Amino acid sequence: MRRLLVVEASPRGGHSISRNLTRRFVARWRSTHPDGEVVERDLMQTDLPFVTAPWLQAYFTPPERHSEEMKAVLRLSDELVAELLATDHVVIATPVYNYNVPAALKAWIDHVVRKGLTLGMDGKGLVTGKKATVLLASGGVYTEGSPIRDRDIATQYLRLILNVVGITDVTVVAAGNAKSVDTGETGMDEFVSRFEAEIEAEAA
Repeated sequence: MRRLLVVEASPRGGHSISRNLTRRFVARWRSTHPDGEVVERDLMQTDLPFVTAPWLQAYFTPPERHSEEMKAVLRLSDELVAELLATDHVVIATPVYNYNVPAALKAWIDHVVRKGLTLGMDGKGLVTGKKATVLLASGGVYTEGSPIRDRDIATQYLRLILNVVGITDVTVVAAGNAKSVDTGETGMDEFVSRFEAEIEAEAA
């Protein structure tokens, strides 16, 4: 059975362009994989703490020496790692804030990049044989030929971090000029439809 993990990072609910892209992606994926399972990890509905001193202490302590408190501190992180390891295809749907990913998505990344679980002690990624699709909604346009191409930090960062944990098959659907929806120049459905072909190819 194929498994799709969807990680949502936008706080805007139905007004979110990245979430609307996700809906189309999941609908297409379900039609292609009728017996597949979709696991949704909504970071706006997850009480995801930033990395703290107790978390780091637990992280750097060998598992066989974990106290009950350390196990509790890492419990959510363990759950997030298990979701990533169990999936065949991960979709990360996110807006771009100030040229990079939102804090909630950075926090998720900090929780899933774990030495000994997703990253080997030799620095090699352990999350292999999987595919990733990034659905990226940004106010600016950062694709090839853009005069602000050098500001495309979010894409570079996500590709880098996915590669670090072992996911090298990464496709980015870059929904630039998303601000046109907020300003009323373009309707949501019209805007999202522009990326239909890319979404269908990735979800097939």
